[in-house]
Order: sequence, then structure tokens, then C-alpha cells
Amino acid sequence: MVLSLGGKRVGIVGLGNIGSQVAKRLTAFGCEIAYISRKEKPSAPFPYYSTILDLAANSDILVLCCALTDDTHHIINRDVMTVLGKHGVIINVGRGALIDEKELVQFLVGGDLHGAGLDVFEDEPNVPKELFDLDNVVLSPHVAATTPESFQMLEDLVVSNLKAFFTNKPLSALV
Repeated sequence: MVLSLGGKRVGIVGLGNIGSQVAKRLTAFGCEIAYISRKEKPSAPFPYYSTILDLAANSDILVLCCALTDDTHHIINRDVMTVLGKHGVIINVGRGALIDEKELVQFLVGGDLHGAGLDVFEDEPNVPKELFDLDNVVLSPHVAATTPESFQMLEDLVVSNLKAFFTNKPLSALV
């Protein structure tokens, strides 16, 4: 599977902190960024789509960075994959159940989707066996955010929240 990233239309599902950082990096590769999120971000310099189908129809690659909720469970389903099409790629660094994994396997095996990069799976740690035989899929064991820097940022956040809590100040982050 050969795919050049430069100039691709990338749809980001969830333009929170992680999605924004992904967008920043992809912009450096000359990608055209668009997004869908719980609500439109007026400060975001990218086009906003109100439906996942519209975003998929205008993207070559979908990058999933959103939280898993009742509204986002299987947000990437047969309809979305059909609209994304044979040249489309799905990257999931969010949660496994954002994608209907059974449908994804069918689309990849049948050649109806160009490829996928998956760091998370619907039934972790179990990965559909069919994915191991595909050369258009990159699998990683839920480690996309496992870096020394991410652990340091987490430690800093915990310390900041503890200080804020014990001094009756607002927390830096609720999660």
C-alpha cells in the first residue's frame, strides 16, 4: 500500500486537544483539514461539517480522535465507509468502538477501502484475525500516546489538579 500524505484531504473526527494537535501536524504536510466535533469551533481555521457523511464525502483520510459516547459509538459504519470509498483511509487513535469493526474488516478484505491504521480495537486486546493478513492495515497495541513527554504532561496535570484541589481553586482539567 503506497500512499502519499501530502495534499490529502483529511477529515478529523473530534477537534479537541488531540485532534487539534493532529491537525497542526498534518497542515505541515500540506494536507487540507476539515473536521466534525460536538460543536463548531469558531477559532478553528478549518471547514466544519455538521455530519460525518458530509465529512467523509469530502475527505481522503478520516482520523478519529473523539471520545466514545452513545452518539459516537460506531460513528464509522457501513454508510461512512461507502462514502469514503475505495481510495479512503481510516486512522483510529480514539476508541475501538468508534468503528463498526466487522464492517471495517469486510471493507478492507473486499478492497472497498484503501487502508486503515488502528491503535485501538473494539474488543481489546482482541484484534480481528483477518486484519493480520492484510498489507493495507497498520496495527499498534494502543500505544499511540505512550511517550515520555505524554507521561510527563500527565504527571504535571495531576500535580496541578492536586494543588488546585487543596487550595480550593478550579481544577486544570476535570478528567
